[in-house]
Amino acid sequence: MAYMGMGWYSLYMNPKKKLFYKGVEVNSFGIPIFSQGRKSRVKKENRKRTFYHITFSSPFKKDSSKNLMVMYDIPHSMKKERDWFRRQLIKFDYIMIQKSVWVGPSPLPRDFLDYLKEIKMGDKFKTFKLAKSYIEKF
Repeated sequence: MAYMGMGWYSLYMNPKKKLFYKGVEVNSFGIPIFSQGRKSRVKKENRKRTFYHITFSSPFKKDSSKNLMVMYDIPHSMKKERDWFRRQLIKFDYIMIQKSVWVGPSPLPRDFLDYLKEIKMGDKFKTFKLAKSYIEKF
């Protein structure tokens, strides 16, 4: 509760005491109070802007041979880009061997590789051509 440590009596006797939970004003029962015209306590400046990356469609057929290994090391500070990169590899029908090691069809599309360089991820991954195609074992 938002008023832990304060008895109900002190809240009753001091109605001007404002309570907040996660930056939102609440009443003595913990229910948010939404007042019209008041300035929000939510910090709006210096927020990170949401950025949506381009989505690429897969040029590969479902039964394409998986003969390219992609290994990457993308830092935690680029978490959104890393998650986007993983989703793209899944779209390209890649299989995850480990969290940062994937195997799939080759070659990766040129526009995809150009975009990776544009968002400064071009030096965060390496590709290796496999001598034999990867066969998934169940």
